[in-house]
Amino acid sequence: MATLVAGGSVFDGHEHLAGHGLLVDDGSVVAVLDPDVVLRADFGHAGESRVVRGAREVAGQALFYAQFGLEMRPVLVNGAVGMVTFQNGEPFSLGAVTVRGGKIVELDFLADPERLRELDLTVLD
Repeated sequence: MATLVAGGSVFDGHEHLAGHGLLVDDGSVVAVLDPDVVLRADFGHAGESRVVRGAREVAGQALFYAQFGLEMRPVLVNGAVGMVTFQNGEPFSLGAVTVRGGKIVELDFLADPERLRELDLTVLD
């Protein structure tokens, strides 16, 4: 089980960051999110970019991606701890989480398969 430290808060890798970076049961997802949380996702050329705002909307995204059965592992992202998700052994997304006051305030994901293949992902144990 991986532990991720983000912004001074510790999250258990399977309980708190399952799916696409959040708790995966309905009530708990919103509980770790700031009401004004912002999620940014870059899908590359094919999917463009998306910005999702608000705890309920971001929680919906987390629940959607939890269905994919992604494996999450902690990694270094620009010198800070982040996460990489894998699907069928291939990188699916790279994410960074910003936590303030015990709540997630920002989530940034790169989900562009071409760019993910070019990265040297240092997975932390």
